[in-house]
Amino acid sequence: MEFVGRLLSAVELELKQQNISYEIQYTRPTRDFFKVDDRCLYVIRQRANGGPIELVVAAKMRKEVSNNGL
Repeated sequence: MEFVGRLLSAVELELKQQNISYEIQYTRPTRDFFKVDDRCLYVIRQRANGGPIELVVAAKMRKEVSNNGL
């Protein structure tokens, strides 16, 4: 199963329906220069080592336009 690039909510639903155990790790930018939307989480990495599937998730980057339209 491939989960990278998908919404975490959809992935969690699929894993729960199939009774597959998983762990979630959250990652954030080290600086707050780029604003993120914490309500919209995406899977950016997955790993299966024989135990629970490990999912690394990150929040979607917000699109912001400056006052002058750039």
